[in-house]
Amino acid sequence: MIPFVERLRRGVILADGAWGSMLMSRGLPPNQSPETWTLERPEILRAIAREYLEAGAEILTTNTFGGTTLALSRHRLEQRAVEINATGVAILRDIAEGRAYVSASIGPTGRLLAPLGDLRPDAAEAAFAAQIETIAEAGADLLCIETMSDPAEAVLAIHAAKRVAPALPVIATMTFELTPRGPYTLMGTSVEAAARLLAEAGADVVGANCGEGVRQMTVVAEAFAAHSRLPVAIRPNAGLPLRQGRQLVYAELPEDFAKAAAALLQPGVAVLGGCCGTTPAHIRALRSVLAARV
Repeated sequence: MIPFVERLRRGVILADGAWGSMLMSRGLPPNQSPETWTLERPEILRAIAREYLEAGAEILTTNTFGGTTLALSRHRLEQRAVEINATGVAILRDIAEGRAYVSASIGPTGRLLAPLGDLRPDAAEAAFAAQIETIAEAGADLLCIETMSDPAEAVLAIHAAKRVAPALPVIATMTFELTPRGPYTLMGTSVEAAARLLAEAGADVVGANCGEGVRQMTVVAEAFAAHSRLPVAIRPNAGLPLRQGRQLVYAELPEDFAKAAAALLQPGVAVLGGCCGTTPAHIRALRSVLAARV
């Protein structure tokens, strides 16, 4: 495959959809770390990756979202961090086979940085660096620092990436909520500020993921289009989850999701995919929307 940064210049790249909610639909208990299934149920990860690849995804995302030692410690898995991250990349490398880019997911540590919390910035950056070093050695094509609410944590992750894996492109996305003043993160960061801070830290692509659904994300995409000088990645949820018995159900069906997602294709949007609640069917429907624009 051509280098990812070059591919960005050739048109919108279709990413895959959710992994956590897909694993839950295959039986992952709600209180269990998704990363455990990288080691215990790799056949399920392979099956999901194949489904996304067959749906048309050009980016496959590793099951390493909570793969820092800090995040894994909540499940007493920190001693298996290297194994989890290396195996997560290896599973997708086998499936991608030159047909898709392997994007290593890097999520928040789950702890607040000082002074709001007790996590020292240097400890957070060290945790990100350790995860990224393993991911890079395992053969990931790019890094996706995602679902960040605190720009300071996102910046630390980007700095770690540029220090230990400078050759890997970095997508950095944050999560926004709509307020009367526009979209802001839980930490009070605007899209304009996020776009600037992520770019200054060294991200190659900036944007947003998760959120309340496609229509809310349209406002975020428009704001990034107005304020970002870098390519933009947008990956909305399939609406907000509703609990039905023991299961979470997402309201936006694939066809409705894809139809509404056409409005996300603002100038500068270079990566489009899904987040929580999206499935291979959602990605297949998005592929049809993109094909119709060619």
